Formats: sequence, structure tokens, C-alpha cells
Amino acid sequence: MKILVPVKRVVDYNVRIQVKSDNSGVNLDGVKMSVNPFDEIAVEEALRIKERGEAEEVIAVTIGDSAAQEQLRTVLAMGCDRAILVEAPSDLEPLAVAKTLKALVEKEDAQLVIAGKQAIDDDSGQVAQMLAALLSCAQATFASKIELAGDSAKVTREVDAGLETIEVDLPAVVSADLRLNEPRYVKLPDIMKAKRKPIDTLSLAELGVDGTNQLTVSNWSAPSAREPGIKVEDVAGLVGKLKEKGLL
Repeated sequence: MKILVPVKRVVDYNVRIQVKSDNSGVNLDGVKMSVNPFDEIAVEEALRIKERGEAEEVIAVTIGDSAAQEQLRTVLAMGCDRAILVEAPSDLEPLAVAKTLKALVEKEDAQLVIAGKQAIDDDSGQVAQMLAALLSCAQATFASKIELAGDSAKVTREVDAGLETIEVDLPAVVSADLRLNEPRYVKLPDIMKAKRKPIDTLSLAELGVDGTNQLTVSNWSAPSAREPGIKVEDVAGLVGKLKEKGLL
């Protein structure tokens, strides 16, 4: 069985985002970029499945420019067997991303896709669901536990009321939640080995995908500054301040 894992190049979660002075986008000059944390969890789960002997190959794929090879090298160092870079604008909309992944799933004949539940840059959380719909296959989102058994997978997923366990037939798309696992630490020898692993490069045209976005971002702006808090002496003072704000 082959497992396909999409990974996305995003601004590192420790970095404080700054909007450009002309409000045309986010300032990425000199900014540290990393693998999307939820995608890193997905990679770890795929590797654990392979290490249990339940999969033969783990293939990582990302969509973006040549700079995204850095993130592919990171997941190759974690243990992925191969990596694919689809050269395309990094701001592809979720539907175009899902169509690209569909083409890759069919090309590689992957039986399982494990993706992060969302990317921390746009927080869309749509790709896994769209991909399952395009493939007409089962989906299990927000997974906190995955157990494979033959041609099916039992997935424990996080929902508002707690946890629910569902069973889906393979092929399937699963999206990883935060508590699924803790990604492994990448060691220096693994980083050196990853430099020799292959990265295949494809284009959207080769996959037959139209990457034209349907939405246009007209403006970017930073959130308004938060007002300083105040301290009240008692409950009566709190109620009074809430009334002044029109909250009561």
C-alpha cells in the first residue's frame, strides 16, 4: 500500500506575522518557513504505519515554487521514501490543491491519503474533504487515532461532544488532528541522507489541472491593536464597566 502525504510550506508558527506597508500581502523577507505542523503530524503517522509493516511506501508532495524543496527535504529526513514537488503558485485555492492531489493519487495509485486537518497560514481546513469528494472515496477528518485492518481503517476522531470512532473502507482520505501523535526529532545523519533522496518535479499542466484562482484578494491589513485591560475592585465595578461598554 502507498500512502500519499501532502505537506505545505508555511511561516513558522513562532514567527510574528507582519503585513507589508502597502497592504499588498504578508512580508516574507527573511522569515523562517517550516512544514505546516498538522502536515508534520500526518507524515509521522504515515511513517508509523509503514514501520508497522502496513504500508510499503510513503510519498510526500507539496505545491509551490522551488523553495518548497526545503520542506520536502525535512520530511524526507523524517523517513519519507520519495517526494514530489508540483511547481505552481503557493497561493492556490483549496479546490485547485484538491484537484492537484487527486491527479497525484491516481498517478501514484495511493490507497491512503493522510493530510493535516488545516494549514496554519489560511486555516481553511477544506482540502481533505474536497479531495475525498473528487475521488469519490471515504473520508475521516480530525483523526486522533488510526488503526488499519486489511482493506479498512478504524479512525477515532475529535468532535464537539468528545470522541467518535468510525470505520471506513480504503482507499480513503484522513486528516490529522493535533493529538494524533508527536512528530519525531530529525537527526543530522537523517538530514544528510535526505539530500540524496529523489524529488520529482511536475507542473500543473502535466497533471491536467487548471490552477486559476476564482477569488482575488484586494487588500491585507493587520488586526487592530488590542485595548489595554483595566482592573475593577469588585463585582459592582465589573457590572458598571460592562454597562458602559453596552455589554449588559
